[in-house]
Amino acid sequence: MDFTFTEEQVLIQNMVREFAEKEVKPIAAEIDKTHRFPKETVKKMADLNLFGLGIPEEYGGTGVDTLASCLAYEEMGKVCASHATIISVHSMGTKPIVYFGSEEQKKKYLPDVAKNGIACFALTEPGAGTDAASQSSRGVRQGDKFILNGSKIFITSGSEGRLYCIFVMTQPDKGLKGISCFIVKRDNPGLKIGQLEEKLGICASATAELVLDNLEVSAADMIGAEGDGFRIAMRCLDSGRIGVAALATGIAQAALDAAVAYIKDRKQFGKPLAANQGLQWYVADMAAQIEAARLLTYKAAILNDQPGRHSKETAIAKLVAANTAMDVTRLSIQLHGGIGYTKHHSVERFLRDAKITEIYEGTSEVMKMVISGSVLA
Repeated sequence: MDFTFTEEQVLIQNMVREFAEKEVKPIAAEIDKTHRFPKETVKKMADLNLFGLGIPEEYGGTGVDTLASCLAYEEMGKVCASHATIISVHSMGTKPIVYFGSEEQKKKYLPDVAKNGIACFALTEPGAGTDAASQSSRGVRQGDKFILNGSKIFITSGSEGRLYCIFVMTQPDKGLKGISCFIVKRDNPGLKIGQLEEKLGICASATAELVLDNLEVSAADMIGAEGDGFRIAMRCLDSGRIGVAALATGIAQAALDAAVAYIKDRKQFGKPLAANQGLQWYVADMAAQIEAARLLTYKAAILNDQPGRHSKETAIAKLVAANTAMDVTRLSIQLHGGIGYTKHHSVERFLRDAKITEIYEGTSEVMKMVISGSVLA
């Protein structure tokens, strides 16, 4: 495997790093505290075509590969997990159309969200998380249209979306094979924004409930064939989990960088904390875990652009990266001592943000199910 980045990948990595430091870092603590969606920086991200990541050039996107996108999410994750979540989950929201949409659907919908953002992926319901077949949202055909009713929860950027890929049951008697996916625009009168969640972390990412109230959608806006929804969702989740792994790696790296700076500066008993071998071993463990998570994430990103499904590799990357983010942020607070437990430093935010990486786009337990299922097959 070649570990040398292309010129384009380095350009994106450097661009996002500079943008995050200059534009995002100054507001990261404030938007975390106030739970404010950062409209001003989202507009600037759109101007940089960061919402075009993962979208082919012919439809207005950047056309870059998955690894380049991961470099962007990782760099943003070092500074603000909310911003990284906004762009990475937007990319997953476009994937049903990118991977499975018709040529007409791609031309009609992708250029707008590539330029302006934001696409949302709407699968989860109050009674259907991991068990997608338990969802109660329904789509009933009436001639050349479907009427959608139900609700979706925990939708990233749900209150700020321009376009939604919504999964509902159109053939309930068929279980997983009865789920279909529809493209819905924000201005559809049957789409209502419900409750916004107050969360432990990624507080500025506008996680919202969607209410489908006799929502009319053309049959032409169904992605794929009726009943293809579960297959579409699983392929898109494979891709989305790589973005989560990249974000988790970025959070972990930021937590390590903060800890290293602190223990090199902080003196106790006449010497820097970094001179203590026990703390050096903490740093070694943290660095080793991060490097493993990063390489697994990059491997999954490269495989994502190759033919076939790579669910096991994707699940391994997300599992390891999420575990790493939690372990490293916890140790970073420990190395900071009491000050790390306060909001004077960003490490407590890193810990809160890291927790979601063990949950969304499939919990760590689900990742273990995917991995063991592949190994035991």
